[in-house]
Amino acid sequence: MTAVKKLYKSLFFNIRLYLAMGAAILFFIAGFFAPVFFNIALLVLLALGVMILLDVLLLYFTKNALHARRRMAERFSNGDPNPVSIQVRSRYRFRIKIELLDEIPFQFQRRDFSLTGELKSMGEQVFDYFLRPVERGEYGFGDVHVFVQSPFGLIRRCFTFPQEQQVKVYPSFIQLRNYELFSIRHKLNEIGVHRKRVLGHSMEFDHIKEYTRGDDVRTLNWKATARRGTLMVNSFMEERSQQVYCVIDKGRAMKMPFDGLTLLDYAINATLVFSNVALGKGDKAGLATFTGHQTEFLPASNKKAQLNKILEQLYAQTTQWMESDYERLGVSLRASLSQRSLLILFTNFESASALQRQLPYLRQLAKYHLLLVVFFENTEIKKLNEKHAGSVEEIYIQVIAQKFAHEKKQIVKELAQYGILSLLTTPEHLTVDVVNKYLELKARMLA
Repeated sequence: MTAVKKLYKSLFFNIRLYLAMGAAILFFIAGFFAPVFFNIALLVLLALGVMILLDVLLLYFTKNALHARRRMAERFSNGDPNPVSIQVRSRYRFRIKIELLDEIPFQFQRRDFSLTGELKSMGEQVFDYFLRPVERGEYGFGDVHVFVQSPFGLIRRCFTFPQEQQVKVYPSFIQLRNYELFSIRHKLNEIGVHRKRVLGHSMEFDHIKEYTRGDDVRTLNWKATARRGTLMVNSFMEERSQQVYCVIDKGRAMKMPFDGLTLLDYAINATLVFSNVALGKGDKAGLATFTGHQTEFLPASNKKAQLNKILEQLYAQTTQWMESDYERLGVSLRASLSQRSLLILFTNFESASALQRQLPYLRQLAKYHLLLVVFFENTEIKKLNEKHAGSVEEIYIQVIAQKFAHEKKQIVKELAQYGILSLLTTPEHLTVDVVNKYLELKARMLA
């Protein structure tokens, strides 16, 4: 009984079988008008029965006929295409057609996902596809189902392979790896990161070198110049071991989505890459996140394990539907930070009035630390401004959009009036712009 039940559950009829049965029915109907068609219908039905029996024998009388296994990384990168491969191996001694159904996590909302292909006799094939998660957290994969049909193509046999697996989706470590790869190849300028030549003085003397055009004349070493008979200048190293903190707002303003990712996810991905750059420059990287009355703090460090600590803390961050408490943030940072640090605040202000509510607390932070406020340009509003207005209604909409865009620029000017650095950027260019701004601050000896 168990064997019959298994056969019933795994046996599926193909569309070819229904078409053949439909043809046989038409011949039976025609047999009422011409007896010759009745005999043809019987022959078709008999041939169909024989072919179904052969199809069952071909598909079901091979031991361990098929094997499938899913291969993928233990963790996924948020916002990036992550490769998944399924290896299928056949022990059938004839060519088969297969349809592969993988139970991918519900977060992707892809209920029609399938892969098709052919396998030669005793053949093997790897099916590759990519998944792009837009939320961090745990994703659960289910079983792998493979539907097999023989050259007759009348029925299909379903093989089910238990492949349940949990995968954690972390902030974009693929983006981090790409930055490291471009850095090794000295091609960071291809993705928008520019080297900043350091001019001026620093705290750490490096060596004496010959003067070249563009060197700061204030660094001329007159004693070395007199000895060598040519202009010599002192070369200084960038200051290192400075504290750099990424401060991430988790309030409702960061819930806004762009291209599937929320502003919080863009900020988290940028923080991971930036922290790696800061650690590479010899600075101490730290992290602070805040929303409502809650502030989480990771002390800055330049140890090798610091990047992993930052990654693990970023993994569990979520936005909340409440107003962020900047006053409590200022109190927490004052208590936790004993020396002047560079604070890169990832937040979003959609209007000047939103800034005015938080400006006193930002000014208080700027008194004790070098504060860089990073907020986002609304790309949808930008598209509206660039679109041609063809009606009165569209003109009104465009005027309102221009008003919102103008307010963003006013926010930049108002922050500058109080000596607060700011960076207005689009979500997709956030990482590159933040890294460039940091390198610029290092070049100006502000950080």
